[in-house]
Amino acid sequence: MQSILIVEDDKRVADLLKAGLEENGYQVTAAYDGIMALRLFRANSFQLVVSDIVLPQMNGFELCREIRKIHAGVPILMLTALGTTNDKLDGFDAGADDYMVKPFDFRELTARIRALLKRQRETNPAPRESLVFADLQIDLHRKEVRRGDIPLHLSPKEYKLLVYLVENAGRVIARTEIAEKVWETHFDTGTNFIDVYINYLRKKVDRDFDVKLIHTRPGMGFILTDKP
Repeated sequence: MQSILIVEDDKRVADLLKAGLEENGYQVTAAYDGIMALRLFRANSFQLVVSDIVLPQMNGFELCREIRKIHAGVPILMLTALGTTNDKLDGFDAGADDYMVKPFDFRELTARIRALLKRQRETNPAPRESLVFADLQIDLHRKEVRRGDIPLHLSPKEYKLLVYLVENAGRVIARTEIAEKVWETHFDTGTNFIDVYINYLRKKVDRDFDVKLIHTRPGMGFILTDKP
């Protein structure tokens, strides 16, 4: 039985989530503040975490970062009333895999949980050690990025987006594909959301270099190429 940690300071909501997920066959543990959640995560083996953001003692962003230090691969879904684009950006930057806004449809929540757990179970081929495009180098083990001799400091989602661009270098990638493949979810990101992250990457990957690598193809999407 797969084990899920719910982090929710509203006990009524936590109890409803726990009961509903247990009816769907999951083993569920509830925590009511960030410190309690971190203690439980360290002491147990969870396959997925569902966390609010506004929590006593340690907020959901901080909790997400701490969990990532312990287990880089466990899926984390943020379930919160905070629904602005900046809130979502902060959640993904902290290391969340998915983001849902309250009020929510429980059927959609369980569908997203199943999708996250399925990806977690899927076996991957032997990991590569690095990716290289032009003077851009990505160490996949250390998750370090350099352009020439200059290290680039990326957030978790910026890093994941750049890896996808490098893996598909020379091909125009639509915004909808980026939303599906990089965020691995079906929430409505909107085109502006994708553009925000592309702009973040451009500032770090291209701004200080003569040869630009990330290009926009109007009406189509984005392409990684060293040719204008």
